[in-house]
Amino acid sequence: MIAIFLIALAAGSASALMFASIVSGALISLVLFYLAPLPLMVAALGWGPLSAASGGIAASIGLGAIFGIPLCIAFAVAVALPAWWLGHLVLLGRPVSAGVSSNNGSLPVTPNLEWYPVGRIVLWTSGFAALITIAALLSLGLDAATIRSTLRQGLLGIVKIVRAHDAASTGESERVVDILVSMAPVAAAIVTTTTLTLNLWLAAKITAISGRLHRPWPVLRTVALPSTSFITFCIAFAFCFAGGLLGIAAQVVAATLMLAYAVTGFAVLHTLTAALKTRAIWLSCTYCLVLVFVWPVVVMAVVGLADAVFGIRQRFLNSRPPPMPAS
Repeated sequence: MIAIFLIALAAGSASALMFASIVSGALISLVLFYLAPLPLMVAALGWGPLSAASGGIAASIGLGAIFGIPLCIAFAVAVALPAWWLGHLVLLGRPVSAGVSSNNGSLPVTPNLEWYPVGRIVLWTSGFAALITIAALLSLGLDAATIRSTLRQGLLGIVKIVRAHDAASTGESERVVDILVSMAPVAAAIVTTTTLTLNLWLAAKITAISGRLHRPWPVLRTVALPSTSFITFCIAFAFCFAGGLLGIAAQVVAATLMLAYAVTGFAVLHTLTAALKTRAIWLSCTYCLVLVFVWPVVVMAVVGLADAVFGIRQRFLNSRPPPMPAS
């Protein structure tokens, strides 16, 4: 118990330092800021959710004592809460059937476990990303006009510093800033969803390599979102065209769900290429295109949405069941 507490304290301290490094203004601090949930997630997956909860509470109290209540609340909502809850969900399982005992029944029977579906974990990740993004926007103002005005002033200041020696481009800079302001909520939601998902994946990899991950590594091709996710996406997409704060919130929710469906789009790709000899080439090229150009992730989201509507994977498996590889 003492060892778990010390690990929790170390993980919380590391996350707090990484989160607070953003106040330095250094470029490297941006990377550390986005990786702040990683230590707590490793603690949650390797030593249990209680470890992440203890470390998160200690780190929040420490940040509040040093930097004030606002940073304490920001850390608790953006880092500690997602790390604890996502770690809890990853390790959540229930027995579905009894395993086979050995040595003529002298050893206890170990039950087979049904683990919490990866698709629902992806959906929870999107939900946390939407919550964090909306909370960050509300910290700028409580109405759409104030939020956009604050974003515009901040971005205009940055653009003026970058183009300080080009006085003739003031009008062009303002037009660029107006475009960036309209895209900022969606961009923030996409970045938050991506970094939160990446942190969880890295934490799972680290604990799996160390042998402390108590759950089998999931198979990507089986990832599927609940049916209610598609309805939620459609409603959010419809409200994206509404004005005011409702429109901004809808854009954030739609963006996070779009990335969740991009994950299922990759699952579809893994399924459809399972029987191909050139499978590794197809997957490598697709992942490289997404990493380099970013915009192909929209195509994968469309594939994921199509699978949710038409059941592409199930139709393919029913018509031509391929030999499935391990991943």
